[in-house]
Amino acid sequence: MIIMLKIEENKSLKTFNTFGVNVKAKYFTSVASEKEILEILQSKRFGSMDKLILGGGSNILFTKNYDGLIIHYVEKGIRLVEENEKYVTIESSAGEIWNDLVSYCVDNKYYGIENLSLIPGTVGAAPIQNIGAYGAEIRDVFESLNGIDLETGEKRSFKKNECKFDYRDSIFKKELKGKFIITKVILKLQKEKKFNLNYRDLNNYLGKANKEKLTIKKVRDTVDKIRTNKLADPKRFGNAGSFFKNPEVSETTFLDLKRDYEEMVFFKLDRNKYKIPAGFLIEKCGYKGKRVGDVATYNKQALVIINMGKATGEQIKTFSQEIQKAVFDKFGIEIIPEVNIL
Repeated sequence: MIIMLKIEENKSLKTFNTFGVNVKAKYFTSVASEKEILEILQSKRFGSMDKLILGGGSNILFTKNYDGLIIHYVEKGIRLVEENEKYVTIESSAGEIWNDLVSYCVDNKYYGIENLSLIPGTVGAAPIQNIGAYGAEIRDVFESLNGIDLETGEKRSFKKNECKFDYRDSIFKKELKGKFIITKVILKLQKEKKFNLNYRDLNNYLGKANKEKLTIKKVRDTVDKIRTNKLADPKRFGNAGSFFKNPEVSETTFLDLKRDYEEMVFFKLDRNKYKIPAGFLIEKCGYKGKRVGDVATYNKQALVIINMGKATGEQIKTFSQEIQKAVFDKFGIEIIPEVNIL
């Protein structure tokens, strides 16, 4: 089968990952439809080759060149699927920019993802990571997704329970990692005004606001303000947002920490477990704003590792491992990367 798509060789990925790491892909192509994906899968040359699906490159750290085919999925489009008095169901193409989908929902007063504003990346990556922020996650509004099995070429749909969503996790980071490409994501949003203001930072800004006068745009703007103040702008410093997941600890460990650090914020989970901020632990290890060569932690949020200029992926990885060791040595707590390291 003759491939009609443009396949580039030795393609620089510097502008295709938010860390700005300058590595190369042996082969690279942009696709904008399921038909084009199937064209690749059915080709003799590329069908059996190792493949990596790339969206916005905002949750990946390349430590070396990629010796295979990178498929950059770029199809865009948002459409209304179903609507009644209370709810609306929308379908978004996986190549749509996530924050553009948030804008669409805010403009139309569809409630449910305004807390997830300014999260970088594409819509297709959102369920893989089960993206979340300020007390909300995509699984809260998730209905289903469509895509293609990269091994068989079979088109498949996944309902919410089939995705095995967990904290920054899903089946697509485990059993189906690298085996499936998401092409469409379907969300169910509320038309009635309802806000999630439980998260501390958001509550500090809006907790006392008149709920009758509070608008979805105001909530979204507030989230943007908080994120902008806390997180590094990838346009200035290469980064992938939060590098580590917030760890879950036992009640005994939590009480020991709380005794020593009364100011530590936390979130109580079920089964006598607590979620605590990885950034707080990193900061207490003296890593907030620490720099080694061209790698550093952001001076406003220790959870964010930044590329100050020409850091390699391997240097960033080594720095992250030093942070992990420091936290474990001091607290006996393992912090796990949220970023996909290749």
